Amino acid sequence: MTDEIAIEFAEVTKRYGTAVAVDNISFSIAKGEMVTFLGPSGCGKTTSLRLIAGLELPTTGVVRIAGRDVSQRAASERNVGMVFQSYALFPHMNVLENVAYGPVIRGEAKATARARAHEILEQIGLAGLSARLPSELSGGQQQRVAVARAIVQQPDVLLFDEPLSNVDAKLRRKVRGEIRDLQKRFGLTAVYVTHDQEEALAVSDRIVVMQAGRIAQIGSPRDLYERPASPFVADFIGDANLISGQVSGGRFRAADLDLPMQGNEGAAQISLRPERIALSPGSGSPSGKVLSCTYLGSRWEYEIETGFAELLASRPMTEPPIAPGTDVSLTIPDNAPIRVA
Repeated sequence: MTDEIAIEFAEVTKRYGTAVAVDNISFSIAKGEMVTFLGPSGCGKTTSLRLIAGLELPTTGVVRIAGRDVSQRAASERNVGMVFQSYALFPHMNVLENVAYGPVIRGEAKATARARAHEILEQIGLAGLSARLPSELSGGQQQRVAVARAIVQQPDVLLFDEPLSNVDAKLRRKVRGEIRDLQKRFGLTAVYVTHDQEEALAVSDRIVVMQAGRIAQIGSPRDLYERPASPFVADFIGDANLISGQVSGGRFRAADLDLPMQGNEGAAQISLRPERIALSPGSGSPSGKVLSCTYLGSRWEYEIETGFAELLASRPMTEPPIAPGTDVSLTIPDNAPIRVA
């Protein structure tokens, strides 16, 4: 990744009549960086992707790609590749023909386009499948063909619109790893849209979390998980227990919860991740009662009733389960809570 700016939004707004889909957002993406737009349905993430692609034009503001103002340029005037949810492969063309199609329709000689397509297929491990039709490929292989078809056109930016929505759960982890590997191997600038938090954490250099058309926070996956800037981000990125209380004398207090906390005194809200709460049967301070214990294969998940909140906590499978109705003592490391409000 370099410091060269590949994509820039400057005070971009997109309205549909009176509805505001994207509300005055600004950010930049470096060349070779993979950035994910993440958020709930209707937050503006797909509209932002379409503004980069040229499938939508901003109502106000400036969109730049590779330093050029493309705000009012059509999709055909932007050097952007896109991988759709459906892959959009031509069913009557074989793999090689699908990958070579873009350069051919742009006027490149068919032999030259096919030679370059074959080279890309070799680099991504699909050369042996070049004569197959899309219907003869697995979902993961179709995904790689769709990526190859975009890469062969040497785009300034490669866009992924929820690319794993049509891949079954068992394949998802493998395919997202392949997408990330291809992005790094070719040094691509990539923008990825998903509503899946784990997917975003796995593939991204940075994540843009969106809320109601605005940017709630931008940061690395670790930044967002460990240092969320708001209750919304804390709750959206992974599981979080949001606890309200008071800060006084450098301590956060809520019922029998008492933890060190710096910053302004007065009302405050903290985020506490389930895996940072250690449980042990018996009394203590803070304490609670197990409401439920759920087996999730890799861990036990608990709902705990306390005097300050109903908590979600988790325990590794190496520890014995704690039965519902059991009184428990909670151990929370001093660095576990994150102030979010």
